[in-house]
Amino acid sequence: MNQRVDYVFKVVLIGDSAVGKSQLLARFARNEFSLDSKATIGVEFQTRTLTIDQKTIKAQIWDTAGQERYRAVTSAYYRGAVGAMVVYDITKPQTFEHTVRWIEELREHADKNIAVILVGNKSDLVTQRAVSIEEAKEFAESEGLFYIETSALESTNVENAFLTVLKEIYKTHCKKALAGREDELEGTNLLAGTNIDISSGQDHTGTPSKSNCCSF
Repeated sequence: MNQRVDYVFKVVLIGDSAVGKSQLLARFARNEFSLDSKATIGVEFQTRTLTIDQKTIKAQIWDTAGQERYRAVTSAYYRGAVGAMVVYDITKPQTFEHTVRWIEELREHADKNIAVILVGNKSDLVTQRAVSIEEAKEFAESEGLFYIETSALESTNVENAFLTVLKEIYKTHCKKALAGREDELEGTNLLAGTNIDISSGQDHTGTPSKSNCCSF
């Protein structure tokens, strides 16, 4: 209960209704799957704490209804999100086609540096596949997105999908933090000048050392 948390990352799940967003969340957060799952009404979220590069990360995953009548709710919940999973059903091509709209909405409301992954769910229904892996990969590449196929039912790649997003968020955070420290040190040096201790032979120019916080 008193576990120290280094970072809290908000990730949003978006996509059409019935593509399996809630099942993906249940599988990741609680390792559960229910065949009787009901459609999400409004917005709900689950959390899970995990470790990345020896840092304790609390993932706060938000799930939203895909129905049009709840779009007014979903448009507000992008605020503060640093990651997103755009989910479609590999057996329903229209849900794949609609990812274009979801990505546009995401880019309109979310931070420009948000980490995004395209998720083709229900990979267990291989005999009913209507969207090819090649087509989805090509689209993801054209949009600059990560891509993965999952099965919430069989728990295939669910962990990998969430970890891909969370690791990318963490890497981006580290880069921003390092850039901020470099800017701060550069500003300090411009004001204070540079001191060199020639007696010890060491350079004290204030040049920051490279951070390894983003290595995986």
